[in-house]
Amino acid sequence: MTTPKLQKPFSMIREFHLADWFTLANAVCGTGAIFSVLSYLETTDVRHVYFACGLVFAALIFDVLDGRIARWRQKNSVMGRELDSLADIISFGVAPAVIAYGCGMQGLYDRIVLTCFVACGVSRLARYNVTADELTGDGGKVKYFEGTPIPTSLLLVMVLGWAASQGAVRESLWFGHIMVAGFTLHPLVLIFAVSGSLMVSRIRIPKL
Repeated sequence: MTTPKLQKPFSMIREFHLADWFTLANAVCGTGAIFSVLSYLETTDVRHVYFACGLVFAALIFDVLDGRIARWRQKNSVMGRELDSLADIISFGVAPAVIAYGCGMQGLYDRIVLTCFVACGVSRLARYNVTADELTGDGGKVKYFEGTPIPTSLLLVMVLGWAASQGAVRESLWFGHIMVAGFTLHPLVLIFAVSGSLMVSRIRIPKL
């Protein structure tokens, strides 16, 4: 009878590669961005919106670095890929949607669009995970993306940061609002609908 091998304390963390720590930093930045928006809703101090947008940008830097470090050290793993997707959905899916909500897109239709945007991001990442091996070239690198990568949501965050700097938040949100069947829609939220649709599309984008 074989005795089961005892796991060392924190064995999961011991197995992390260097790139995985950068991936976790990505997730930490995304979580911090969400907290910053909550602080803005509590205090109405617009600086918290700037912090949130800045943290999403920092998340993108960590996202780029983790991939480059993994290729440099030639240490890729299934766990690393899954960890990267989970971090990305926080930083480039949930965080941008929460920033939009904090900036004033709080109507029923706004929330539906923002929820669909996050769902599209989750679907996009899931499709990437199951097709990455098929799309990988001889150099061990994915040749192209199907659908726009979820970090492109940084463009939406930049728009919201610019709007905040111009005072165009909440009641002053660009393009105002319209009422449809008694519920509110802010037309600006449609940029999230476009972004989500492009993520789940089949357009091919070469990976640089």
